[in-house]
Amino acid sequence: MTEFSDAELLQMFHEPDGQRKHYVFNLLVKKYQQRVYQHVRRIVIDHSDADDMVQNTFIKVWNNLEHFREESQLFTWIYRIATNECLALLRQRRRRFMLPIHDVEHELSNKLASQESPINADKLEMRLHQAILKLPQKQRLVFNLRYFDEMKYEDMSNILGTSVGALKASYHHAVQKVEKYLTEF
Repeated sequence: MTEFSDAELLQMFHEPDGQRKHYVFNLLVKKYQQRVYQHVRRIVIDHSDADDMVQNTFIKVWNNLEHFREESQLFTWIYRIATNECLALLRQRRRRFMLPIHDVEHELSNKLASQESPINADKLEMRLHQAILKLPQKQRLVFNLRYFDEMKYEDMSNILGTSVGALKASYHHAVQKVEKYLTEF
């Protein structure tokens, strides 16, 4: 199967043939589903929550793709939707259970340590993921995007709506905190 560029997918999506839209959207999902899942799973930890967030993300992509203005890259736009879906889920949990943020992160840490963990890891890698969960939410997002996804700061800026300088500072602080956590244990 040929992999199409984002520009080609968008061009085919905007062609007048209605049946083709579904085909193009399926190609888009196949192209980004795994990356979005991995991104989402690192934020929400739980597999079923991650599946729900990925599904919600692609529903929103489908509903809004017609109006995508191409001011950013397609994958950046999709990541932004996925990130917002995850943040909304975490906010909803805090409100529903009237939990402070550190209790939600404690819940995520417990899921990480459970058998349902997304990570088949040795002890050091598990400690890394525990250290990441200790970070403030924004630093955790920035760390995940930069460290795991190797994303450029400019792309992160489009996803998170933050300046490149602020993202570099957040990543620097996150790295320092992770290093400190790992050296203490």
